[in-house]
Amino acid sequence: MTGVESMTPAANSEAFYAGALGRVSSLMIVLAVVLSAAAWWRYGWRVALGFACGCAVSYLNFHWLKRVISALVDRATGPSGQQSSGGLVFRFLLRYVLMALGAYVIFTVSPASLYGLFAGLFLPVAAIACEAAYEAWVAVARGI
Repeated sequence: MTGVESMTPAANSEAFYAGALGRVSSLMIVLAVVLSAAAWWRYGWRVALGFACGCAVSYLNFHWLKRVISALVDRATGPSGQQSSGGLVFRFLLRYVLMALGAYVIFTVSPASLYGLFAGLFLPVAAIACEAAYEAWVAVARGI
């Protein structure tokens, strides 16, 4: 028996759900590429460029949020010599400033691209919905 087969059902499900964050990040990249190509085909390069920019901002936002939450958890549970709370709050708020700045630049250059940008900002929602569907399918198929 291999290590995976000898694991209890609870350990199998724990190992499966522990990989959700990595799968969501990978899904975001795949969806960004596929949906950007579809937007280019359907709406043209300006909307597709805005969508790709929105996807990039969305992915960066997701990654930075993950880091800020990890830092906050480490700060709450770790020793007192860690990063200041002010630095964490600054990084948290910087994400929104960068999103607003990106939207402003895209709006001034090409207003049509703004629709694509806003659609691209919903990339994590699509990736999480795909992950939820995958988890439901695995739960039914494998009995996790």
